[in-house]
Amino acid sequence: MDLAARRRQLRLEQLVRMLHTPVTLDDGRTVDVAASIGAATPDTLGTRDLPTLQRAADAALYDGKHSGRAVLATATHATTPSINGRRAGRPGTSVWGRAA
Repeated sequence: MDLAARRRQLRLEQLVRMLHTPVTLDDGRTVDVAASIGAATPDTLGTRDLPTLQRAADAALYDGKHSGRAVLATATHATTPSINGRRAGRPGTSVWGRAA
């Protein structure tokens, strides 16, 4: 793995840790936080087209949804069927102009 790829992986791991850090509310209660992360980079996908990168990151997010890890998009993610730029079947994709 080259230095840029290793650094990217470390940054994604850091982001996962940060987004899974419990939050303490003003009243002292603690809330566990979980987030799914999908990422796409121009060098990995061979494009700088923002809609393509966003679509690939969204598809990658679903690959890692319940794993607790960030997923870096591949060319396969960029070809995932989408509606409104989001993975087909995801809430908010059935009608143009409506957000999930």
